[in-house]
Amino acid sequence: MSEPQVAHPPIVSHEEWLESRSALLADEKALTQQRDTVNAKRRRLPMVRLGKRYVFDGPSGEASLLDLFEGRRQLIVHHFMFDPDWESGCPSCTGHVNALGDLSLLAKRDTTYALVSRAPLVKLERYKATKSWYLPWYSANCGDFNYDFHASQDELRAPIEYNYLSRADFERRGETPPSRGECPGMSVFFRIEADVFHCYSTYARGLEGLTNSFSLLDLTPYGRQLDFEESPRGWPQRPTYG
Repeated sequence: MSEPQVAHPPIVSHEEWLESRSALLADEKALTQQRDTVNAKRRRLPMVRLGKRYVFDGPSGEASLLDLFEGRRQLIVHHFMFDPDWESGCPSCTGHVNALGDLSLLAKRDTTYALVSRAPLVKLERYKATKSWYLPWYSANCGDFNYDFHASQDELRAPIEYNYLSRADFERRGETPPSRGECPGMSVFFRIEADVFHCYSTYARGLEGLTNSFSLLDLTPYGRQLDFEESPRGWPQRPTYG
């Protein structure tokens, strides 16, 4: 019995492959330069002093946003999607954290990484234990933090805004705005003494380059196996990011 036909890239000679690979290398170098340029612009973004005090429930009790820095200068907050009514965290966010690996270099660069979710701390701690994660995880269930930084949507709490688009912006584009609930996001903060500043937030696909798995899959013929990639006909496709 013959094996089923497998979708695959064209098979060519080494000379033909090398010609195509060299052409792609030029594109890759241009992309690297473009990424370096964007990163340089990001480092030059202005920042906004926070005028509100945010309080979280953490493993050691009540914690302020300043406490989340753990004495360091910079703070990266992953708005981990975990609704208070859920018993488990978002599969995509879970995959993101699973793929992070060793983050010890962050502390050496005066930076702290923390997870923040709206689920109560007891659920976060239980889920964290099942994953053997070591990252600090805080509950923002009793405050406005996730709403103010647009990682949770509820028009009773704050106007709809996601990825820097308001409800009106979504409707003008003929798109459906995010419904009530959790949205993926990450925010960066900076500390000067006791003053905390908001520097940056990214949402949706802005997070995907921050894990190794997608970057590694981008090197393979099948890629991420998601529909937006415009893969050749017959390439395998997956229904979600998980």
